[in-house]
Amino acid sequence: MTETSHFQQLLAVAREQSEPHRLLFVFAAAELPDRPTPAQRAHFLAGRGGALAPLMCVDKSPSELTGFEALAAESELAGPPWQVVFAAALSGRDGKPPEKDAVESALQSMVEAVRLGAFGRFAAYDRRGDPLVLS
Repeated sequence: MTETSHFQQLLAVAREQSEPHRLLFVFAAAELPDRPTPAQRAHFLAGRGGALAPLMCVDKSPSELTGFEALAAESELAGPPWQVVFAAALSGRDGKPPEKDAVESALQSMVEAVRLGAFGRFAAYDRRGDPLVLS
């Protein structure tokens, strides 16, 4: 990953905003869906397919992160192995960061969106920090 990676750009843009932001992250892993077909099971066992299940979430201010490597290292200490991390931003108002309740609500909405497969509005990264396009 280079210094101008997609993730670094995300951090830079969040830092430049006129209002303080919180960056929201949901870490997920692939799992077999309920009642998988034989084809789904075969694809999953071959390392392809599956349903993404949220494992953990966290919010950070842009200044708390130096880059993707730091986020990934922290996640390894905090929870189970993951395959995809989804990212979004939440803006504050009047020069103040978002309220804790707003952050918690936004994180829970993200977790539910990932659980439902409705993650198209979030940035997604693999374990190396490379951006993903998921369908």
